[in-house]
Amino acid sequence: MDYCSYEEFGRRFFEHAVTEERILGAVAGLAGEPIEFGPIGAGPGKIAQVSASGKVGAATVRPLTREHVAFLLTIPVDLLLTINLGGAHRFRADVEVRLTITARAAEPLRVVIDVEPPTKENVVVSVRAEGLRATMMRYAASVDEEIRRFVAKYVAREIDKPKIKAARDIDVAARIDGAWQS
Repeated sequence: MDYCSYEEFGRRFFEHAVTEERILGAVAGLAGEPIEFGPIGAGPGKIAQVSASGKVGAATVRPLTREHVAFLLTIPVDLLLTINLGGAHRFRADVEVRLTITARAAEPLRVVIDVEPPTKENVVVSVRAEGLRATMMRYAASVDEEIRRFVAKYVAREIDKPKIKAARDIDVAARIDGAWQS
């Protein structure tokens, strides 16, 4: 039996406990989930009505080279967006939300999966307008930018929900105590 330092053990523990496969497993249930919102008011005086529907795609994850055990999680979303302002203007958007996930040690003996709330810079959008009027509106109303802003805000709210926060906080001491009692 070879021994190692507590520091080396801790690093190996994190690398084993928080892996690409486990992260993908935790978010796998999102794939295929429908997204629906609206109509909601948008623009000056909420003059336009915006609604969207879509579907979450299969996420991907890759490790980041950092001091901590960290990953980049990319979640694709396919959206159909309708803006009602002097008629219905439709847009298709391929969206990628990029989240940085870091495993952290916390007191007294917990593993916390920290998810950085996304900003609009973490949202990549490819928009296709359906028709000439929609194309003109896309540029005049900065539709791409609005989608980035809205999606970032939506995802930040979702990851801050109590149920999601609780799932990201693992009480290792309780798990070890449970294993010793078995």
